[in-house]
Amino acid sequence: MKIEKNRVVTLTYELRIMNEQGEPSLIETADNEHPMVFIFGMSGLPEQFEEKLDGLSAGDTFDFKLDAEEGYGSQDAEAIVDLPKAAFEVEGAVPEDMLEIGNYIPMTDAEGNQLQGRVVEVTADTVKMDFNHPLAGKELYFKGKVEKVREATADELAHGHVHGEGGVHH
Repeated sequence: MKIEKNRVVTLTYELRIMNEQGEPSLIETADNEHPMVFIFGMSGLPEQFEEKLDGLSAGDTFDFKLDAEEGYGSQDAEAIVDLPKAAFEVEGAVPEDMLEIGNYIPMTDAEGNQLQGRVVEVTADTVKMDFNHPLAGKELYFKGKVEKVREATADELAHGHVHGEGGVHH
């Protein structure tokens, strides 16, 4: 069965990005014990990622690169903001280990959208947060194998996610 819209795809892969030395660095692995399982066309993954997999079948291998724009886009300077330190207070105090450089903190914007921000700088009064995707501005190198392809069930399509086998159980 070939990968196409509304089919459940199971992949194993390695994802690499270039490190500061210009060498490929492994940052993520989906193996047979913990494969990536998703509904093709409903995954929320970069569009170009799915385009590279479109039409492949179980047993096929893949090896491709997505440039920054095809992946998670360029770094957006407007997504790096200074917030008052008081915004991080819990019961009148900022938790000691919360504002460590590199920590990701779940936050909500004025419209109620959930965001993940990374702490990049802390001063006496402010915290500089980066709300860019962690892989924004990076070329992504994927190498892997299509393990399984099957039709999505009506429930999976209605819910927008895979049930069981690496998906949601409910």
